[in-house]
Amino acid sequence: MPVYGEAGHAGGYALLDGYRTRLTGLTAAEAQTLFLTGLPGPAAELGLGSALAAAELKLEAALPAQLQDQVRRIRECFHLDAPGWYRQADEVPHLPAVAAAVWERRAIRVRYRRWHAPQVVERRLEPYGIVLKAGRWYTVARADGELRTYRIGQILALERLNEVFDAPARLDLARYWQAHTARLQERLWQGEAEIRISPVGIARLQDFAAQAVIDGVNRGEPEAGGWRRSVIPIESLAHAESELLRLGPDVEVLAPSELRERIAASTRAMAALYD
Repeated sequence: MPVYGEAGHAGGYALLDGYRTRLTGLTAAEAQTLFLTGLPGPAAELGLGSALAAAELKLEAALPAQLQDQVRRIRECFHLDAPGWYRQADEVPHLPAVAAAVWERRAIRVRYRRWHAPQVVERRLEPYGIVLKAGRWYTVARADGELRTYRIGQILALERLNEVFDAPARLDLARYWQAHTARLQERLWQGEAEIRISPVGIARLQDFAAQAVIDGVNRGEPEAGGWRRSVIPIESLAHAESELLRLGPDVEVLAPSELRERIAASTRAMAALYD
């Protein structure tokens, strides 16, 4: 810092005229937060909220006055709300520890709750990266010699291990995640259903249905009264039943017969309750 002093009653210390701070003085934690600029919510969940605020102040101080005004205006006019509608974000108490393990390339041991039996398992993980998807945090980690994806909100307990690992030299996290989600989509749809759906039902689908279902309806054949006869993908009979029942009388299942029978049985039971 170009500081100089002047002696005497009117003296003191001052910076050289025209001096401006430069991009210096960033700590390691502050430097790590630069890719999170404008994402204060995710940064706070990662345990980097205060570091992000400090990094932004230092960056802003290094900008010309005109650019400082533009940065402030963008910050005031943009807000990211990651979770989907009508869905709460995961509670992720172990997210900072997972993130630290990613930064430090340090192995961890976790107790993890999964959807199939046995539901609670113990795993040693080498976490390579973290992903925020629709308000839910995931880690891409090596376990038992394979790359896998774990939902951080399902981690019940975590222990940091004194073991450092090397990440794969050619791992592209964004490309891996894209391929992973594509595989999930392929496995998601287990069959098809033929339906008739009213204009009201078509409009209501936009609020909750997957895009593949909406596309299937839009490809359907028009019928009288604005109804449409379509073939849509389904995950399972149980899932399709619960989703289509949300549309009430604005949808009729034509096939498969098992799904039509399940919905008929449910509607009879509901009618009996309200008789």
